[in-house]
Amino acid sequence: MKTVLYYLFLFPILLSAQINESDTLKLKANLSLTGFWQSGNVETLIFRAKSDLSYKPWKKWVFKTKNSYVYQEFGKEKADEDILSLNFLYFNPERKFYPLVLGFVSTNFRREIDLRSLVGVGVTYQVIDHKDHWLKLSVSSEYEQTDFAKSDFNRSAYDGDRSINTFRSTLWVNGKYKLFKNKLILSHESYFQPSLEQSDNFRWQADIGIELPIWKFLNFKVNYLHTFESVVIEDQEQEDSFLTFGFTLKSY
Repeated sequence: MKTVLYYLFLFPILLSAQINESDTLKLKANLSLTGFWQSGNVETLIFRAKSDLSYKPWKKWVFKTKNSYVYQEFGKEKADEDILSLNFLYFNPERKFYPLVLGFVSTNFRREIDLRSLVGVGVTYQVIDHKDHWLKLSVSSEYEQTDFAKSDFNRSAYDGDRSINTFRSTLWVNGKYKLFKNKLILSHESYFQPSLEQSDNFRWQADIGIELPIWKFLNFKVNYLHTFESVVIEDQEQEDSFLTFGFTLKSY
């Protein structure tokens, strides 16, 4: 029984269910606070907070923000403390083509990133636009500044400077599909982000989820996330993979 409860508490409440900015609802939001604490022979503390909000401030404009905070501690030693804020402003998102402005801010304890910020503009093309399934392609260009805690990298050309600044181009692909009469929901969100100035500086990410609806506002979900960064602090791994099980809570 204790083992079952242990794994139930480890199941995170997932908010990676994508909000479609082209929907007609004026306000859509998700919020999650989850955690796990264990003491005794093994001391563990895990806390996760995530939010997802889409809002129409004006008739033809949509603002979407996705924010998360993660803190993990094992044996009183901090393993993670990460902040991520993804912010988008869309104009006429109900059209086939529509422009966007984006601004990202993040930190990453494991990768020793003190602060990363991106600002850019782009355009989205709706390949499929249906009530039950949609697919979008986006292209954007950003200016990025990343401040690291160290100045020794896996690529010697970047050694000696804790800050790496560059212009990037990003190709985004994301979609969501309701299958088998809404008994299964498949979602994916991925991007490839090369530097426009250094050919060896690039990153990519793939996020795939499968959901099984339990109730109107609750789905069981399996999520797989894989990330890769070509430039990292020396002796760090370039790839990270996460397989999680949990639930999606939504207000719509």
